[in-house]
Amino acid sequence: MTRNYSSSLPVPHTRKLQILAQDPTVKVGREILSTEVDVPDEELEAGPRGYRVHVVDYDVSTGRLYPAAEIPVRPANPAQLIDDFAFHAQNVYAIVMRTLARFEFALGRRLSWSFDGHQLHASPHAFVDANAFYSKNERGLFFGYFQGTENNTVYTCLSHDVVAHETTHALLDGLRSRYTMPFSPDQAAFHEGFADIVALLSIFSLPGVVEGLLDEKAPKKDQRFVERRWLDAENLRSTALFGVGEEIDPRRGALRRSVELRPNKEILKQAEFREEHRRGEVLVAAVMNAFLNIWLERIRQLGDGTEKKLLRSMVAEQGMATADHLLTMCVRALDYAPVVDIQFGDFLTSMLTADLEVQPDDRQHAYRDTLRNSFRDYGIGLAPTKGNAGIAGVWEPPNVAIDYSKVHFESLRQDPDEVFRFMWENRGELGLNENAYTRVQSVRPCVRLSTDGFLLRETVAEYVQILNLSAGELGKIDIKLPKKMRPDTEIWLYGGGAVIFDEFGRLKYHVRNRVTNAERQTARLRYLWEVGFFDEGGRQQRGFAEMHRLRMMAGVPEARGENDHGEYF
Repeated sequence: MTRNYSSSLPVPHTRKLQILAQDPTVKVGREILSTEVDVPDEELEAGPRGYRVHVVDYDVSTGRLYPAAEIPVRPANPAQLIDDFAFHAQNVYAIVMRTLARFEFALGRRLSWSFDGHQLHASPHAFVDANAFYSKNERGLFFGYFQGTENNTVYTCLSHDVVAHETTHALLDGLRSRYTMPFSPDQAAFHEGFADIVALLSIFSLPGVVEGLLDEKAPKKDQRFVERRWLDAENLRSTALFGVGEEIDPRRGALRRSVELRPNKEILKQAEFREEHRRGEVLVAAVMNAFLNIWLERIRQLGDGTEKKLLRSMVAEQGMATADHLLTMCVRALDYAPVVDIQFGDFLTSMLTADLEVQPDDRQHAYRDTLRNSFRDYGIGLAPTKGNAGIAGVWEPPNVAIDYSKVHFESLRQDPDEVFRFMWENRGELGLNENAYTRVQSVRPCVRLSTDGFLLRETVAEYVQILNLSAGELGKIDIKLPKKMRPDTEIWLYGGGAVIFDEFGRLKYHVRNRVTNAERQTARLRYLWEVGFFDEGGRQQRGFAEMHRLRMMAGVPEARGENDHGEYF
């Protein structure tokens, strides 16, 4: 579809497209929740096919290629959307583009996918099964469909949670490609937890959705007001706003409701929470309970506290503002996070640092203090750091003498070779291992925007270091072998970091995990040994489809049929 714009009129930057705001099973009254959202405007071919996303509706289970959809699709009755395959394509396209745009806004730059190519493929009806996944090798997102409990067809492509979750996998893979590698239990869980956090917080930006779901259990509703008695932690946690995948198993209310995990400082030590999805739920619980605490405090400050009812719009606005701030913190934290072996404490420290850079004064709503406390309640400590300007839990600036005499400022902002020269000239000060293979993977100039309009210009460069040696050589660098590991076992050690430069090309932060960090590498090898990574025919590295395939949560009823393998996103 080609559109010609008059040179005398401004070119629009966004367009509105209709999507489902929740799973079709989530309704206000008897109405399916649909809404219009802003997505980046572009000239679309049928599919839809744009510059970043190409919807190809091919069903591998039946071998059928469905016609390319022309959008926009705007049925008058939202119930008609469930069986309209053109709308399914629009729903996937719009949510993917909206999630991409949200990441680019937070990071202040364009993002790339992790594979060669500019377009992410998306298949709304890819196969028959209760699953959806992202595949780097296939350069796409694949959504399944299956028979529901009421003999209806359930399409995972219609779930806002599922589409946003899988899109986040693709975006995170483009930003930190080595997070899919086998390292620690936390890194294995981080992808899943982070994707759920983005999916949940994104819901709060959908017009009208929060207002409609605030008191979904109330027998009678006032269209303008909500009773305060519904606005407590217990009631809000039980709403669809805090559940992921309601449609996957409606008998349980939601596939995952991580916010209901009770605080427990020993929870990560329990065997149950070694599995990727379950462990990721702990990260989600820490973030979403922090969100809930901040939101509840903002609600408490509405009025003088004596009112029995509050304006729905005002309550929703407080939730939207809180979610938007936290989502920005989470996404920006990726630039300040280690490039390999991320642990939950690293992510917390990265969030606090990212927020401090653009929001030094946090007294009004205390996002950082609330996050610290919430993570601590789940046994997640801060990364080892001396702090920045006396503030606990943020990365400290490098306290070393850096030589800038041999580098060029402009090149340092965009050229990986120039960044590598800077690092090589300062390898001693930066703690690089001279014997490791070292590669600067990316250099990304960016512009951050704070809530008060303050602009922060930075350049983020990412590098990796790799050592290949036998297990018998590990003792020379104080790394301990797992018991019974053969000395001739081939070992690959990975390290690396992010170097952040200010607008004048001066080093602000160096966030790294050393390739010869004995404590972390010993723990990594022990974990991989325990899960059978070094066994002949072991899993080595498994993709997102198999991670989802192995997900069968406690309490899920009996299998749906002989072909059901318990696959869940």
